[in-house]
Amino acid sequence: MPKSALAPFASDGLVPSRPTRLIVLDRDGVINHDSDAFIKSPDEWRPIPGSLEAIARLNHAGFRAVVATNQSGVGRGLLDFATLTAIHEKMHRALAHVGGRIDAIFFCPHTADSRCECRKPKAGMLREIGVRFNVDMSGVPCVGDGLRDLLAADTVGAQPMLVLTGKGETTLREGGFPPNTVIFPDLAFVASALLVAE
Repeated sequence: MPKSALAPFASDGLVPSRPTRLIVLDRDGVINHDSDAFIKSPDEWRPIPGSLEAIARLNHAGFRAVVATNQSGVGRGLLDFATLTAIHEKMHRALAHVGGRIDAIFFCPHTADSRCECRKPKAGMLREIGVRFNVDMSGVPCVGDGLRDLLAADTVGAQPMLVLTGKGETTLREGGFPPNTVIFPDLAFVASALLVAE
């Protein structure tokens, strides 16, 4: 099992009686504004306009939203697990305010020079999500703003989705992402596309 961690506010992983529809989201640059200096406190966590409402719309349509995020700031000593939990508590409260929810948060706390299997672009977190939710990850929408997110999704046969928020425009310009990647301006457009396809 990869060394990723499940946040305290994540679901218990119980499998619902009907088939699970899942969407996997990167956090920084997709749900909230990113920072080259890392998000190190709840005060620094600021949602991208429309992102929380997009998650709520997906929830109401039957999607379970799961976050898979590299958080090497923990491994670098820039924040501790208690602070990371507080940041995620703020995200949960903000989502609840608009009628949305995140069912689980998986994060890799390791630095880039570690040999873990959970740090994207490796796919350990996505494989663990599949196990926890008893879902075949093939075709599951995985939304990110970075090449790492898209490569991890492609490794498990999920559907890579690039948003142009966060580092997304740089990722688009530099290329190298899987050829089946679909591109959207932001998470709100992702939600609209998925709901139209319903």
